[in-house]
Amino acid sequence: MKTVIKNATLISISEKREKIEEKVDIEIENTQITKIEKNIPIDGADKIIDATGKIVMPGLINTHAHVPMSIFRETVDGYSLQEWLTQKIWPMEDKLTEEDIYDASLLSFIEMIKTGTTTINDMYFMTEDIIKAAKKAKIRLQTSRTLMGQDDEAGNKRIEELEALLEKEAGKDELITFNVGVHGLYTSSREYVNKCANYAQKKGLPIHIHFCENTKEVEDIKQNYQTSPTEVLKQELSNVKLILAHSVKVDEKEIEELKKLNVSISHCPISNLKLGCGVANITEMLKQGINVTIGTDGQGSGSNLDLFEQMKYTALLQKGIQEDATVLPAYEVLKMATINGAKALGLEEKIGSIEEGKKADIILLDLNEAVTNPINDIYSDIVYNAKGTNVVTTIINGRVVMENRKIEQEENQIYEKCKKIIDRIKA
Repeated sequence: MKTVIKNATLISISEKREKIEEKVDIEIENTQITKIEKNIPIDGADKIIDATGKIVMPGLINTHAHVPMSIFRETVDGYSLQEWLTQKIWPMEDKLTEEDIYDASLLSFIEMIKTGTTTINDMYFMTEDIIKAAKKAKIRLQTSRTLMGQDDEAGNKRIEELEALLEKEAGKDELITFNVGVHGLYTSSREYVNKCANYAQKKGLPIHIHFCENTKEVEDIKQNYQTSPTEVLKQELSNVKLILAHSVKVDEKEIEELKKLNVSISHCPISNLKLGCGVANITEMLKQGINVTIGTDGQGSGSNLDLFEQMKYTALLQKGIQEDATVLPAYEVLKMATINGAKALGLEEKIGSIEEGKKADIILLDLNEAVTNPINDIYSDIVYNAKGTNVVTTIINGRVVMENRKIEQEENQIYEKCKKIIDRIKA
């Protein structure tokens, strides 16, 4: 299958190319980008996409989410994080079936495709059904079976389930990759975290973990471990690659310690605001050379999976809390949502930028509307004014999964199924 994108305004996010290039063509052979140049011949092309007047850029990468939580959208108002989890979410989750997980995941994947996200990093349970939905949607997914608890029968059973999942799925589909999803230090004992770290090291996988999301979590960790959360990472997780979700309650001294570890931060600004957690000091993290990426969290606390919205909050919040309008330029925010995310997931050789030899995870934006005109600075226009709805075409692994806002999935059918799920489990 040969696809040629014609006359693009290209933002490749590649250090090897100009930041912006006009009237560029992109040739895709099957899953791979094979040429980026002007006036590529269309002879022999199976599909031609006219990108005249459109911006072409890498698909966005969401580094922290709970994919089936689409059905819990707007259930958090008025609750703290711990109250929301214990009083609302966990009791409803106990009622979910495998079919529920599949349908709720498919809703999230539809939302991703329609808002320009081509890769997502998930942490949940009933993972086989999430993978099944990802294969249906043709989405790129990194996932795990959530691990939490004690070094006991229940905790070890979760590791055994992850092992079985890896034996069944790892390496079978290039769109599906794995990490070791440890829910958090505050929900796991030191012995269990150590066992998870040893397992991750043995499998050569990163650990994806909630970290310092709010003050109570930090207090609980200090009480349970008799030391700070950052010290626990140094003591128990220093030998593995880490994807730390949130990292809100981390001071400058702790950031200096984090930079000594192999860490990436998944910044989830909207979820952190909505849960009253605060704002992570990602300006200092970036200054210290830490790889910072963007996540949404689950829709229960993050509302939606629109990474354009997350990018805007990311930039504005840092300028506000630092009282410095010059911090975090828009182009750096674009990198956080693309190549930085790829680096966090260990996929930077495949995705995150548009380059010859990389996989064709590409989105087309149409900014020809009142709210984005005139374009005085294209990067700022994307970060501050564009929405997921400006994405007109989404390509994942060379496959056009949405074109001119039309997707392959039966949307209304999934909406109805998900409404029935939440109506049932709320009862």
